Amino acid sequence: MDQTYLDWPFLDVHHKKLALELNAWCVENLTDISHERDKADGMCQMLVKRFGEAGWLRYAVPKSYGGMHDKLDVRSLCLIRETLARHDGLADFAFAMQGLGSGTISLFGTEDQKTEYLTAVGKGEKIAAFALSEPHAGSDVAAMSTSFRQEGDMLILNGCKTWISNGGISDYYTVFAREDDTSGSKGISAIIVDANTPGLSIAEKIEITAPHPLGKIEFTECRVPKSALIGEQGRGFKYAMATLDIFRTTVGAASMGFAKRAMDEAMRRATSREMFGAPMTNLQIIQSKLGDMALNIDASALLIYRAAWVKDCVADRVTREAAMAKLYATEAAQKIIDDAIQIFGGQGVVFGETVEKLYREVRSLRIYEGASEVQKIIIAGQALIPYQLDK
Repeated sequence: MDQTYLDWPFLDVHHKKLALELNAWCVENLTDISHERDKADGMCQMLVKRFGEAGWLRYAVPKSYGGMHDKLDVRSLCLIRETLARHDGLADFAFAMQGLGSGTISLFGTEDQKTEYLTAVGKGEKIAAFALSEPHAGSDVAAMSTSFRQEGDMLILNGCKTWISNGGISDYYTVFAREDDTSGSKGISAIIVDANTPGLSIAEKIEITAPHPLGKIEFTECRVPKSALIGEQGRGFKYAMATLDIFRTTVGAASMGFAKRAMDEAMRRATSREMFGAPMTNLQIIQSKLGDMALNIDASALLIYRAAWVKDCVADRVTREAAMAKLYATEAAQKIIDDAIQIFGGQGVVFGETVEKLYREVRSLRIYEGASEVQKIIIAGQALIPYQLDK
């Protein structure tokens, strides 16, 4: 598999070392992962523990709390997700949610919050979750209805969150809720809620195409201390967007990992199978598909590692770059995997075949952390800014 991208100027020597070492680790340690639906929760818990023991979760938290870098290094996160996704979708999921679920604390939490939660996340001792989406507020985050009120030094939450990754197995949730009697984005705050807090319940376990732990959680007079508030009250929307600014790029990286695996499978199939008395690769239509795969993977990599480099080295916010990386890479991966299945023919849709599993894994990436349609709106809005300033 082509690894020349590891020598691109976006990446440093230690990034290449990380990618190669993690790939070797995956070969040895990700061969026993079950993808049976009734084992997804246990597998995810096992993977988090395994990542913690191996030290990979040190990349999900800052150095002061047991992490690898002074701040979250997006290029490292992208390389890890790309590599894990290429080997196993559930492994990528387990790692990614540790970063996303603790990301708002890493960026805006108090010293006490960081010490209590991030240290445990980096060791694989606490499983994290990011609770933003609601039944009627997915892409339109500001429309959320989960609310809280303040009584003395306590915050009381009521409402519902859904499509929550790690829902039901998390040790804590980073919850976004609006203060009573507020509207729009300005009333939203970020609050840490431990999973064993009275008033928090798992209303439903959600089964999706790829077996991952997902759930719907409800809050009924759920009381947490005001010290659970992350950062400033009323700035939760900005905190959520800043968190997604980091992890949205890594979604593109994971999708590229899926795409690379699909291309590898397609290449092996096409070079080993004869059709009409000659290798399948003699067919121009197959060459066209393989050429498109290679082109779109390289284009995805350029957008992904450009966005990650800008975040790490140049700018505090990368809204435009991250949106472009996620949009292009996830859409390209969907097409690459679909073409890989086409090359496999009937065998490609057999349950459990690698390309069939990749098809189920990749589909949700075009939806979560901002659907493709939302990314287009974001990109257009960013492109329009200089024109609007001229008026």
